[in-house]
Amino acid sequence: MLKKITGFILLIVIASSAFSQNKDEIIGKWVSSSGGAHILIYKKGEKYCGRIIWLKNPNDEQGKPKIDLKNPDPELRIKPAVGLEVLKNFIYVGEGIWEKGTIYDPKSGRTYSCKMTMNGTNNLDIRGYMGITMLGRTENWTRATL
Repeated sequence: MLKKITGFILLIVIASSAFSQNKDEIIGKWVSSSGGAHILIYKKGEKYCGRIIWLKNPNDEQGKPKIDLKNPDPELRIKPAVGLEVLKNFIYVGEGIWEKGTIYDPKSGRTYSCKMTMNGTNNLDIRGYMGITMLGRTENWTRATL
């Protein structure tokens, strides 16, 4: 009887650790579909966020570091593009899906609702949309290999 209880407890521990690893599988460095940016996805409390950590072309035409020129808040237009948080407040809902977050597009200055779905261990589908997921666009990011 003791062996069965011990085995059951061990099974629960293994299953719960597998669950926690699964929801954190998204954490790491990702390459945008264009290859022009690397985004670091990290955990902030129980939510997931992401910031730009590298740009293929980090400087503007004058050779100065790019800034968040299109931000709707004039006070934020001086923030550097590298370091900009573009993914915010995602919650893991299960089966490789993170929802209820937003994605900010620094090229347009717009923020969209967003859903992220793992597609294998090295592919991430990012779906930005307005209102309903059918009104949006999906990009595929790949895990950075460094």
